[in-house]
Amino acid sequence: MENISEVTDFILVGLTDARELQLPLFIIFTVIYCITVTGNLGMIVLIVLDSRLHTPMYFFLSNLSLVDCVYASTISPKVIAGFLTANKSISYNACAAQMFFFASFATIECFLLASMAFDRHAAVCKPLHYSTTMTNTVCVLLVTSSYVCGLLQSSVHVALTFHLSFCRSNIVHHFFCDIPALLALSCSDIHLNEIVLFALAAFNIFFTLLVILNSYLFIFIAILRMRSAEGRKKAFSTCVSHLTTVSIFYGTIIFMYLQPNSSHSMDTDKMSSVFYTMVIPMLNPLVYSLRNKEVKSAFKKVLEKVKSSWA
Repeated sequence: MENISEVTDFILVGLTDARELQLPLFIIFTVIYCITVTGNLGMIVLIVLDSRLHTPMYFFLSNLSLVDCVYASTISPKVIAGFLTANKSISYNACAAQMFFFASFATIECFLLASMAFDRHAAVCKPLHYSTTMTNTVCVLLVTSSYVCGLLQSSVHVALTFHLSFCRSNIVHHFFCDIPALLALSCSDIHLNEIVLFALAAFNIFFTLLVILNSYLFIFIAILRMRSAEGRKKAFSTCVSHLTTVSIFYGTIIFMYLQPNSSHSMDTDKMSSVFYTMVIPMLNPLVYSLRNKEVKSAFKKVLEKVKSSWA
């Protein structure tokens, strides 16, 4: 990638300049990141080791855990280090790489959430046809399509953003190299960038939300038709957990990207970004998996093996 601008690195402002908050924030975000990595990697290991979890639902969950782990690791280590050091710079190429991986895996998560909703729709609404609907080929195709969409769209964003000239300033008013924050620094014409950003974000959000809402509409109808009160309660609890996380994730994405660049308040953007870059990746293993009886059983099984090996 050719650097046609005068900027060779960027300065990330971070979350706050208040010295008295640096250590508390360092501890908080370190704990969040450790829980995120441990929870998501642990979930992947459980799913791989336990044959009872080799189902379409857990195949999607393992990929969601991988995505959360990668895109949290793209952001969190740099933020955590920034609380302890006065050097908050990031090189031009490192900034481009951070933007690429974050945009890729955030987009992939959108499509994985939609795939998970479709999977639940097939399981709840057409349980007798579930095995023929969610075949291995269909599952692999859905996951592969999610990765392809994320990587291609991110490539477009990075190419357009880093083709600009950054001659106004190199101070990024954010804690990572996000697209709107870098567009604000450019002295080039960013009209095309804004159109592409809005168009791709709108497509991702509305297409995947349409799939999710349509799937859950039929799920709720199926739940209302269930005769078993226990079955209705279990299915409804699963839907509420999923929709809660979807609401937080999509709510922050819509707030961040479906508005003109001139309407962005960087301080507000930073606070909302914390949710979908750090908090949601930490919560996903809890919301989707740790409340699940099969996962708890698999976890107990692994603990028993560890205890027996030590004994």
